[in-house]
Amino acid sequence: MGLRAKIGIAIAATAAVVAVLIGVLVHNRTVDAQFDLAAESIDGRLQSQVQDRAAGVDTGRAIIDPPDLPGPLKDAVAHGKRGVYLEPDGPKPHLWAATELAGEVIAIKRPYVRERETLRSLDRVLWLSGIAGTALGCVVGLLVARRLGRRLTSSAVTAQRIAEGDLTARLPRGGKDEIAQLTTAVNTMADALAARLQAERDVTANIAHELRTPVAGLVAAAGLLPPSRPTELVQDRAQRVRGLMEDVLEVARLDARTEEADTELRPLGELARRTVAALGEAAGAGVEIRVLSDGLVETDPRRVERILVNLVGNALRHGAAPVTVEVERGVLRVRDSGPGFPEALLAHGPQRFRTGGGSDGHGLGLGLTIASGQARVLGGRLTFANPAGGGAEATLDLGRSLADDCEGSGGSSSDGS
Repeated sequence: MGLRAKIGIAIAATAAVVAVLIGVLVHNRTVDAQFDLAAESIDGRLQSQVQDRAAGVDTGRAIIDPPDLPGPLKDAVAHGKRGVYLEPDGPKPHLWAATELAGEVIAIKRPYVRERETLRSLDRVLWLSGIAGTALGCVVGLLVARRLGRRLTSSAVTAQRIAEGDLTARLPRGGKDEIAQLTTAVNTMADALAARLQAERDVTANIAHELRTPVAGLVAAAGLLPPSRPTELVQDRAQRVRGLMEDVLEVARLDARTEEADTELRPLGELARRTVAALGEAAGAGVEIRVLSDGLVETDPRRVERILVNLVGNALRHGAAPVTVEVERGVLRVRDSGPGFPEALLAHGPQRFRTGGGSDGHGLGLGLTIASGQARVLGGRLTFANPAGGGAEATLDLGRSLADDCEGSGGSSSDGS
């Protein structure tokens, strides 16, 4: 149940409880007032009849020694008291007044129907008023809940945008209530988070940029060493450092959100074949391409190749062969037969400088981070899952293809080395 419904129900329930309490109070006070007024009137008439009886005047309005006198009133008269009693039994209630005079019981009796009808009419009015008040309270509650819910929903949407990386999103300021305090707190948090992340990105980019020239010199110097096994090791490590530095710079550019796609119309199946073929021996053995249905997509081929290279490399490094690249119109899927993606990655997405993939857990987590950033530049969506049959699956959805079955549907081909 949503917050709007809870607030509306709470206000409506409060209105209903208040209406019931007021109705019970008015009902009881009216009953008491009616009885007091009727008792005072009939007691006055009884005293008048007693005086007439004592003076020897018989008006015929009093009942002498009534056999049906109610028991409580009979006991009161027996103790020398004058009393009034409401007899609610029977189809019609009656009001009695009685006293004793010279050994005789003098009583007056009258119907109490008029008061009961008046009370029933009042109860009907109270019920209708209570229902109307509850309905009005429900409407007011829904209006208040809708206004509060709209503000809270806006806050939640903006907070989600911030969580997804849009650090420019802010909540509109206004008001002095608790939601306004929440708005101020969220905006302050977003400002602090944006400043911290920007500082971290600046430091990372500056370090990578400052290392660019020394690393280039290191690679050039390693290339001048005489051929030997140590030379090969030095050259391999130098190339790795340069690749890592380029990855860090690419992540910094993607974080800045200044990259733009240079799109053109290309068959996705052909693009996938060419990318896997370009990997050559670096792709290892067991990389297979399956083109279920090819299609023309308007995208940036260079960025698609970059995403595919990173996904295949991650599958070979942290998963297990065979690795399958599947093309279905505007969708690319990369599957492997390894242990699957870590739960943290499935829950929160790729995080730089953190990886739990592979049997050894090595890596900096930049490959999938770059792939996700490039997918965002393309306007596509990169998702990760662990299929029920085992392994890991990364899916790049580039959107609807402009032309389907460019090279026939249902066909498949494979490349590997």
